Amino acid sequence: MTSLFDTATFGKIPLRNRLLMAPMTRNRATPEGAATALMAEYYAQRATSGLIITEGVQPSQVGQGFINTPGLHTPEQVASWRTVTDAVHAQGGRIMVQLMHSGRIGHPSLYASAHEPVAPSPVRAAGRQFTPEGLQEYLVPRELTTAEIDATVRDFADAARGAMEAGFDGVQIHAGNGFLLHQFLSENTNHRTDAYGGSVANRIRFTVEVTEAVTAAVGNEHTAVRVSPGNPYNDIAEGDTEALYAALVPALPELAFLEVCEIVTRPVTRAVRDLWRGNLVVNPHAAPDSFPATARTAQEVLDEGLADAVSLGALFLANPDLPARIAADGPYNDVDDSTFYGGDHRGYTDYPTLTA
Repeated sequence: MTSLFDTATFGKIPLRNRLLMAPMTRNRATPEGAATALMAEYYAQRATSGLIITEGVQPSQVGQGFINTPGLHTPEQVASWRTVTDAVHAQGGRIMVQLMHSGRIGHPSLYASAHEPVAPSPVRAAGRQFTPEGLQEYLVPRELTTAEIDATVRDFADAARGAMEAGFDGVQIHAGNGFLLHQFLSENTNHRTDAYGGSVANRIRFTVEVTEAVTAAVGNEHTAVRVSPGNPYNDIAEGDTEALYAALVPALPELAFLEVCEIVTRPVTRAVRDLWRGNLVVNPHAAPDSFPATARTAQEVLDEGLADAVSLGALFLANPDLPARIAADGPYNDVDDSTFYGGDHRGYTDYPTLTA
C-alpha cells in the first residue's frame, strides 16, 4: 500500500514524499512582478513537502489577473525567482512553478500597463475583482486573434525556459479554475467559430498546443498540467465535462505528472485515472461538512489507487511543517478560511489571499 511518506520520481523530479503543496496565490510580489524575500521565506518554510507548486505566475504582462502577483516574462523577474528556488533547495526541497494566464479575469486598474483583459470570446465574467479602488465588476474581454493565440503559446514556452533558468525543478501549466486555458475549454466562455472553438476537439486545441510548446522548451520530464473538471469558479460552465476530459487527457503529451483539482467530481477523477497512463496527482475535495481536505482525505486517495501523489493547499498554508505534523498525528493549526474569498471554496486552492 502506498503511503504519503513513500519517495517517488515524477519525470526527472525526485520527491521526498508524496504530499505536494498545491498552488495558492499570495499577492506578495512587487508591483513589477518580481519575487520577494517574503516569498523565499514562505516557500522555504514548506520545503519538506514532496514538491512545492508555486502560486500562479503570469507568462506575460497581459496574463496578469491579480494585484502584486509575480511574472516570468522579464529578465528581472527571472533573476528574482533565483532567491526563492535557492532557499527551497537549501532546505532539501523541490519546487515547480505554475504558469497561469488569467485571461478575462482581471481589471486594468490592477496594473501599470492598464491592459484590457483578453479571452477566447468577448464574454464578461460574472462577479467582481479586488482592486486598489475597491471591488469592481469584471469587464468584457477582448477576443484573442489567431496571431495572438500563437504569440500566447510562445509566451508560455519562453516563460518555461525562464523558469528553468531561475532554478525551478519544473513547470506546471494551469488549465483550470476558470483562467485562460479553461476559458478555451468551456462552452460558456468559448464562442469561437474558428479552429479553436465549437467542437470539443477544437476547444482543447489551445491547451494541447501550450503543453506541447512547453514540453518542447523544457522537456516532458519537467512539465506538468493542472485541470479542474467541473469547476464553476470564475463563472465557468464547461457544458460537457465528461466528453471534454475524455478528449483532452489522451491528447496531452507525456508529462512528469497530471494534476486534478477535484471539485466534488470523483467519478470524473476516476475517469481521468483510467485515461491517463502517467503519474497522477489529485488535489482532493474536502468532505461535505468540512474544510479543508485533511491528511486522512489524502491517504484515502492513495489507498483507492486513484493517484500516485496528493496535493493539499489550505492545510499547508496553516501548517508549514505539514509532513511532520501528519507523521506525528498532529496537532494542526486551524485554517482561517476567511483568507479565502468566493462562494463555496471547498476543494479550491487558488483563491488569492489578501493577508500576509
